[in-house]
Amino acid sequence: MIELILASSNAHKAQEFSELFDSKILTVKPAAKKLEVVEDGESYFANALLKAKAYYDEFKTPVLADDSGLTVEALPSELGIYSARFGGDGLTDKDRAQLLLTKMQGQDSRGAFFTCVLCVYLNEKEIFYFEGRMSGVIAHSYRGEGGFGYDPVFIPTDAGGDLTVAELGEWKNRNSHRALAVQFAQKFFSQRS
Repeated sequence: MIELILASSNAHKAQEFSELFDSKILTVKPAAKKLEVVEDGESYFANALLKAKAYYDEFKTPVLADDSGLTVEALPSELGIYSARFGGDGLTDKDRAQLLLTKMQGQDSRGAFFTCVLCVYLNEKEIFYFEGRMSGVIAHSYRGEGGFGYDPVFIPTDAGGDLTVAELGEWKNRNSHRALAVQFAQKFFSQRS
C-alpha cells in the first residue's frame, strides 16, 4: 500500500480522493499545511508536477497532485488550465458558472469536456501521470445542488440524459474525469507491486 499526501490542505478534497481510491492500494491524506504554488505551467501535466514537486520538497513524502479544468469548444482559449481563474479574481464557483452560461448564449456548439491529470510523485525518479476525461455539453441553465465548480452547467454524454453533473451524485463518483484518472492510477499501482 502506498501512502500519499495530497498537494492541498483541503480536507474535503483529500476525503474525496480517499473515497475514490481502494485503501489497499493507495491512501490519501491532506497535507499538514497549504503551500502557495504558482501554477504557471502550460498544461495540466505541468501544473500537477509543479504542485507535486513543491509538496514533495517541503514534506519529503510521496505526493498526489491533480490539475483539472473544463475545455469549452466555443471558447477554446478561455477555460482549460485557466478554469479556476475564469472571469478574474473574486468570483465564486457559481459566479464563474453563470459567466460561462452568459458567454454561451446564442451558441449552437456547446461541446465541452472536463480533464483531470493526476501526478503521483513518489520521489525524484518515480513520477507517474494519469489522465481522465469526461465529455459532454454546456447546459442552458444552472441546475443541481451537488458537486462544485462547473458541475451545475455540465451535462455529461455518458450519463444518457439531460441531467447536469450536479444532479448525478452517485454517477459522478464512478464516472467523472477525476474518478477515471483514479481508476487508471489504481490499475497501474495494483499491477506494479
